[in-house]
Amino acid sequence: MKVLVTGGCGFVGSHVVDALIAKGHEVLIFDNLSTGKKDYIPKSATLYKGDITKFKNLDKAFSRFKPEVVVHTAAQVMLRRSLEDPVFDARVNFIGTLNVMEACQKHKDSVKKVIYTGTGGAAYGDPKKLPVAEEAEKIPLSPYGCSKVSAEFYVRSYSINNGFDHLIFRFGNVYGPRDDAGTKRVIPVFVEGLTKGKEFSIFGDGKQTRDFLFVKDISKLVADNVDKKTGGKTYNLASGEGISVNDVYKVVAKALGIDKDAPHKEAIKGEVRFIFLDIKKARRELGFKPTSFEDGMKETVEWFKGLKK
Repeated sequence: MKVLVTGGCGFVGSHVVDALIAKGHEVLIFDNLSTGKKDYIPKSATLYKGDITKFKNLDKAFSRFKPEVVVHTAAQVMLRRSLEDPVFDARVNFIGTLNVMEACQKHKDSVKKVIYTGTGGAAYGDPKKLPVAEEAEKIPLSPYGCSKVSAEFYVRSYSINNGFDHLIFRFGNVYGPRDDAGTKRVIPVFVEGLTKGKEFSIFGDGKQTRDFLFVKDISKLVADNVDKKTGGKTYNLASGEGISVNDVYKVVAKALGIDKDAPHKEAIKGEVRFIFLDIKKARRELGFKPTSFEDGMKETVEWFKGLKK
C-alpha cells in the first residue's frame, strides 16, 4: 500500500517507516526535520519536507503521493515544554492534526485509513483506578495531554464523516533506540547523564510510576494493522505494569554497569503521579505482546553505546 507517515524521521516515526518498508509498502515521509534526522530514512522511502501546521504543505504531499493510509506520528512530545508554551503545543498537536485530517478529507478518494498515535500516559490524568482502561475518564493535567486527547475527537469525526477507517493508539512512555535526551524523556536523560556527565535528576521522590513501551512494539503493531480493517477502535499500548522512576534509574544504571546515586529535584506540577495502562484489549484483539522492560533496555543501552544502530 501507499503509506504517508508524518514525523517519519523522528523517534517513533522512523521505526514505523522501517517496519512498513520491511512489509513491502511504499512510504512517503512527511517531516519538517525540526527534531527528525535524515539519517533514519531508508533508501526506498521518499522524504517530503513540510510542516503539519501548514495545510498547503500537506495538500501538496497528498496530491503528489495519493496515500491510501496515513500514519500520523508528528507531534510536540515534550510535556514540560507544553507547560511552558501551551500555545505552541496546541498549534502542533491540535491544529497540526486538524490539518492532517483536512488533507485526508480533501483526498478521500485515495485515503482509506488513518492511524493516530496518541498518549496514554498523559490522557487520563491521575486516574481513580489502576490499571487504566480505554473507557476511563480522561482528565489530562498538562497542555500536552489536552492537545493529544482533543485531537483524537477530530480523527474520529473526520473518519466517520468521510468514510475512511481509523485506528488510535494511546502509548505509555515510549523508549528505545534513536531516542533523544533533548526530548527530556527520562531514559535517554539518565543514559546521557551517566555516560556523558550531563546534568540530570529525578523530580520529586522518584516513587511516581510510569508504564514503559518499547518503540519496536509500536512499529510492529502499526505495520501489522496498516492494511487491515480495524473498525475505528482505540487501544492502550504499554507494558501494563507500573515502574517507579527510582527503579527505572536502577535498571538503566545496572545496564550501563555504573553504580551512582541519582540527584533529586522538586517535583513538577502537571505531571501524573501514578499511572499504568490496561492493555488487555490490545492483547485480545491485536495479539499485542509487549517486550519486557529489561530486554528492551538492553537493546536501548547498546544503541546508546554505539554497539547497534
